[in-house]
Amino acid sequence: MTKFENIASPAIVLLRDNIDTDQIIPARFLKVTERDGLGQSLFADWRSKPGFPLNADFETTPRVLITGHNFGCGSSREHAVWALMDFGFRAVVSTGFADIFRQNALKNGLLPIVLADADHMSLVESLRSDGAAICEVALSAQTLSAGPAGPFSFPIDSFSKKCLLEGIDELGYLLSYANAISAYEHRHA
Repeated sequence: MTKFENIASPAIVLLRDNIDTDQIIPARFLKVTERDGLGQSLFADWRSKPGFPLNADFETTPRVLITGHNFGCGSSREHAVWALMDFGFRAVVSTGFADIFRQNALKNGLLPIVLADADHMSLVESLRSDGAAICEVALSAQTLSAGPAGPFSFPIDSFSKKCLLEGIDELGYLLSYANAISAYEHRHA
């Protein structure tokens, strides 16, 4: 997992509630165990429609996705997170996430940001009024802003924050204590 660094990038606004993992990455694309290439199938069924936000030509790859409520509901497929990250996203902003999606995101280096309804609305309005606004995410400060909107604070548990900032997963976290564990075992043999 790569370290999470501050983001300053364009954002894509996809304001739909209850986007499930089958919409994020349809089941027909789940025949792979590799993460690379899944981004081209991200929202595959919706991307066939003209005007879908991910179909735009981007000078800079958007790294932030702003969504509606209950993002990532449905099945527990980890491929949904892999597809989002392979497309280039490092953060998804919503007013709420499905629990399994949220855990899969954190374990793979994708930051799920939950904002209060009023803050979320203010962020969306700012991005819609200024299509060139840059979305800024600072995980260490736990803040998000875009144009004149924000900074908004967001919650994250300290363990997930540490893992994201250091670029380690749960096993990497445990392995970082290998010397201390060995010393303890040696003392208590």
